[in-house]
Amino acid sequence: MPLGTITGIIDTPSKHSVEQTVERLETILRSNGITVFAVVDHSGEAASVGMKMRPTNLLIFGNPKAGTPLMLAAPSIAIDLPLKILVWEDAGGKVWVSYNSPQYLMKRHRLSPELLANIAVVETLAVKAAE
Repeated sequence: MPLGTITGIIDTPSKHSVEQTVERLETILRSNGITVFAVVDHSGEAASVGMKMRPTNLLIFGNPKAGTPLMLAAPSIAIDLPLKILVWEDAGGKVWVSYNSPQYLMKRHRLSPELLANIAVVETLAVKAAE
């Protein structure tokens, strides 16, 4: 059984550095009218306290038109919204784009299948940023 099936996390390899992948993702999000709420530079924060960490950035983004209907149907999904994409480098220098599987979130919060489209965009965004 693939790990993503258990954890709900999908890992997609990126053809770019962490910095380039984050820039690509931010551009894609903004060009589609999606709000970027924050970019958390985990590795930068680690460096600020004298610790070394491979490049790791978390983008937090969303659109109230898509998220609000989900939270109305299942208030618990607010713990997983806004959506997030993690861009990180592994020990071998490979860059990954990771996100919560929309199907996993649907099951986790008992959402009806017709609401899946509201969060399924995360897959398209991750793949485009990684190309």
